[in-house]
Amino acid sequence: MLHSSAKDLLSQLDQIIESCKEEDFARPLEELNGSTFGQHIRHTLEFFICLFDAKNERIVNYDRRKHDSLIETDKKLARSVIQSIQHFLDRNQEDFELTFEANYSENEGQDHVMKSSFYRELAYNIEHAIHHMALLKVAVNQTLNYISLPRHFGIASSTVRFRASTKSS
Repeated sequence: MLHSSAKDLLSQLDQIIESCKEEDFARPLEELNGSTFGQHIRHTLEFFICLFDAKNERIVNYDRRKHDSLIETDKKLARSVIQSIQHFLDRNQEDFELTFEANYSENEGQDHVMKSSFYRELAYNIEHAIHHMALLKVAVNQTLNYISLPRHFGIASSTVRFRASTKSS
């Protein structure tokens, strides 16, 4: 279930990347506080890449992501990364233990280390992706309105279920 949810979100991102004009992909947008569409895509994908990389070392640390400027400026590369992540998810269906490291301070050397798992981090990546998709939705609705968004783009599945339950009451 987690895998299909993650793959669906990635497919939605792929769809909007495909629809986005090349010149708009890397253009700073006021609705994103001067960030670009591509930067939000890159940021979201790099969290998945960190999880992908954790398969071998069994350590996930999102602070150490690469900030690859090519992903945020090259639509074809971003789409290729999405395909790679989806293939990884197809091949890795089993949960496994991980160590999660993060520094929640502005000072170096203050990492927090805790136990986690692939499934737990995949769930986090899903929530993180939805958050950035909601931000992208604002930019699409305000400035890039030629992009057609999937029906529940940027909306948590719990919200979709809640809205459905209140309509049927």
